[in-house]
Amino acid sequence: MSDLDLPIRAATETATAQGITPDRCEILQNGSTLVLRLTETLVARVVQDTQGPRQGTEWFARENAIAQHLTRAGAPTIPLHPDLPPGPYQHLGYPINFWQFVTRIDAEPDPAQIGTTLHQCHEIMRSFPEPLPALAIVTESLSILQDRDLFPKSVSEMLCDHLSASLDFLRHLPHQPLHGDAHLGNLMNTTIGLLWTDWEDTFAGPVEWDIASVIWNAQILEEDQAKVESILTAYRAAGGQIDPAALEQCLIARAAVMTAWYPILYPNPNAERQSRLQRRIEWLQEKAG
Repeated sequence: MSDLDLPIRAATETATAQGITPDRCEILQNGSTLVLRLTETLVARVVQDTQGPRQGTEWFARENAIAQHLTRAGAPTIPLHPDLPPGPYQHLGYPINFWQFVTRIDAEPDPAQIGTTLHQCHEIMRSFPEPLPALAIVTESLSILQDRDLFPKSVSEMLCDHLSASLDFLRHLPHQPLHGDAHLGNLMNTTIGLLWTDWEDTFAGPVEWDIASVIWNAQILEEDQAKVESILTAYRAAGGQIDPAALEQCLIARAAVMTAWYPILYPNPNAERQSRLQRRIEWLQEKAG
């Protein structure tokens, strides 16, 4: 029996119970979340890490609500599948939600369009009527570090100090609904344009959090300042405002959050992931110094 048999069964049985008979099982992503194409138009996302920090369907419920709000307003986002109630669902212990399939293209996203589409989402999210937890991923990451022995003591203390300082700084800034995990892996270039996906981490915070998430790799790891400036310029040209001090603090907080989650998301990292993790830790240590 494969490790994937049970989550696949959970997704297919849930779809069948809702009146849709899967005619394929194409694995699009296999990580802490399993992404499956079950029909020509139906995609299931199944949380495989059922023993991780997030239990139940609370995060998926928020994701579904914000995705519906964005879709109704015509935002550049992948919609939930229209032929099923939005859920989220839970079957055989696995949280599940269902999405419309879109066709990815290989072309790299235009940096200016990255900034423009992010601002479009931010504008639409401002009118989201439901309350969201403030700075949720930051407070959650701090709790994870305090509850688990994931790093040597000196590294854990450094990460906690950065996150605590970021919370003190960011809680006083204007907040609005955010994507929460707006890195480029959650932006798909498709046959119908750039589409944002994976709204599971949505929370209330300053817009600079999402901007920092978009530019972090390009600015710190890749040192591609032209790409960074193109994204920022487009965001501002679309009507967005960026506080430089808030952006700098969000870059630090984002790096600390990514570091805290790394051992959970990648328990057996390859050499490239190990290198990226070490680079983030070193960068944060420089900032602490």
